[in-house]
Amino acid sequence: MFRLLRNNSPFAVIFLFIFTLVVKMNVLLHPVMPIMVPGHFMYNYLLRGLMVVFGHAAFAYTLLAIILLFIQSVFLNSIAIRHKLFPRNNYLTAFAYLLLTSIYSRFSVFNETIILNFLLLAAMDIMFSFSQTTQPRKLIYNAALLFSLAALFQFTALAFILLLLVGMVMFRPFNLGEWSVALLGYITPVYFLVSILFLGNKLYLFTHWPHIGFSLTPVKTSWGALIVTFSGLFILLTSGIVAMRKNVPMSNIYIRRDWIALSFYLIISIMVAFLTDAMVESAWLITLPALSIIITHAMALEKNKRFSNFIFYFSLIFLVFCLWANK
Repeated sequence: MFRLLRNNSPFAVIFLFIFTLVVKMNVLLHPVMPIMVPGHFMYNYLLRGLMVVFGHAAFAYTLLAIILLFIQSVFLNSIAIRHKLFPRNNYLTAFAYLLLTSIYSRFSVFNETIILNFLLLAAMDIMFSFSQTTQPRKLIYNAALLFSLAALFQFTALAFILLLLVGMVMFRPFNLGEWSVALLGYITPVYFLVSILFLGNKLYLFTHWPHIGFSLTPVKTSWGALIVTFSGLFILLTSGIVAMRKNVPMSNIYIRRDWIALSFYLIISIMVAFLTDAMVESAWLITLPALSIIITHAMALEKNKRFSNFIFYFSLIFLVFCLWANK
């Protein structure tokens, strides 16, 4: 199983889909209807649209969420492959993401953060191409637009404008025209949204958009299980950082810059999750894409197979514990 994921084999995708169904079986057997979140009017309108299709079928929403998470894992893995974040192509990033999204059941029901992650990953994918393109302004506009759309869904995601600024500084030489394009891309969704709300006589909804709270932990269980869960995540993250410090210095300058941007992504996503209203129970899902890529370093380490094997099987044991404790 581990050997299959370490290789760039198409059969790994089939295994990952089966793995997804197995680890999320409890969520499928106990589906949950998504709930509207006060102040998050973009997400609430999306839910109303889905209710026209699915009605009140909780299983349909849960199945949709699991399929979206699987697609998201493959997309995240393709980003790692296309931008050569690891010495060898593998499917360990997709595996790590599916594993981490399964440690808490609320991550696997339909929620706003799944939509946010798609927007942010697409923006990051574009941003990684800033320094190797003949059409930088087009990419800059698209990345800024996606970051802005994410912020419209969730106010605290405004913090990701810092990530856009980091990308502009790291991946592009200073050019006033490009910075103007980034500003234009960021304000375009806001302009159209305000215009639509104004024409629909619902501009008051925009005043509900600023919404900040405090979300300390997504897991609601005993203190013992909570400590073990965070200890397991700390071990996985630490092992990934240690392996990353061995691999990244040997990469070229473009890949090293990608990893610096990815580190900022993780830091900002932690800040965003912490400041999100506690009513958004899936808020910490926003940290998992960056966390998954960093953890993959430990599993993909070529020079120490015993260490990578240990981290892989430790992650499986950790998952089993979380499925038991947080069910």
